Amino acid sequence: MPVHDGGRMVLIFDLGGGTFDISLLNIDPGVALGMAIFEVKAIAGNTHLGGADFDNELVNHCVREFMRKHHKNMTNNKKAFTRLRSACDRAKRMLSSRTQTTIEIDALHDAIDFCCTITRPRFEELNMELFSKCMEALEKCLSDAKVDKSSIHDVVLVGGSTRIPKVQSMLRDFFHGKELCRTINPDEAVAYGAAIQASVLSGETADGKVGDMLLLDVTPLSLGVGNSKIFTKMAIVIPRNTAIPVKKTEMFCTRHDNQSAIKFPMYEGESASTKENNLLGEFVISGLPKWPKGAIKFEVTFDIDDNGVLKVSAKETTIGMTKYITITNHSGRLRKEEIERMKQEAESYMESEIESRVTEQSTKKTKRAN
Repeated sequence: MPVHDGGRMVLIFDLGGGTFDISLLNIDPGVALGMAIFEVKAIAGNTHLGGADFDNELVNHCVREFMRKHHKNMTNNKKAFTRLRSACDRAKRMLSSRTQTTIEIDALHDAIDFCCTITRPRFEELNMELFSKCMEALEKCLSDAKVDKSSIHDVVLVGGSTRIPKVQSMLRDFFHGKELCRTINPDEAVAYGAAIQASVLSGETADGKVGDMLLLDVTPLSLGVGNSKIFTKMAIVIPRNTAIPVKKTEMFCTRHDNQSAIKFPMYEGESASTKENNLLGEFVISGLPKWPKGAIKFEVTFDIDDNGVLKVSAKETTIGMTKYITITNHSGRLRKEEIERMKQEAESYMESEIESRVTEQSTKKTKRAN
């Protein structure tokens, strides 16, 4: 995959065992700078789509076949399910090189042997919805980058699930017969890339070439703050596919009179509802003066460095109260101590919230009485 003077637009199609990612990069030789520039133009995908989902469709098909043939429901037999899943995974792999295979398991459930023949067209039919989701993500990636598919020079396959013939045929059809790049083992591509990135970061250039490159990355998901009385809506601070490093600030304010504390939960995701997004962390600023709603304002800043580490700070603009949190795991996986701290702060916040609302209601009643 040579890099020409005009640069190359490369699409990485990564369909692994549990997740699906598409990255669109512009690779520029960077002659003037003396180093190749890898600029990520857009990212799309699905964190809940991968090889295991294709297995699940095949497992569900076999369960239905078992019920149809033997009139027995095996869904509560965990051991049988485990054996069936392993057999379906093997069948899926076999169908990448064969047009038909047989799933055979002795004494699968209630001492009943199970045998089911599955063809490649039938497998593709069972998983058509998943294949459609793959193509939807691909179109979204190109749309976000405002790049036409005719401008793509190379399509690189990563992840074991890209061996599925239907995946490859859909990509070839989408790109009008373009030959797919399969020079790198799909199972080893991520490790290979990680090794190169480690070499770049460490400055080690054994062959004089590895270190001569610059990666310009983007945020894979939008980042924002829960911004309603019950934090069900997310206000986006940094949209997805924003180039990093990046620093952005948005203004927020108290929501009702006499509010003595305010909570800032941080999320990542594309849904307007926080329930559909990942909670990254949160903090509470307490001890606020009991002023009318909207009188106390906060500058909330999201700052992402070159390594993708996110620092969120909230500064009260009048009296200067500040609090911040650093988030290094954008997967939403919080440590136990972080969860416990957040629970305690949430309880404290709710107490002050209730107190201020009671005061606000009492004030309104007094005004009406007068």
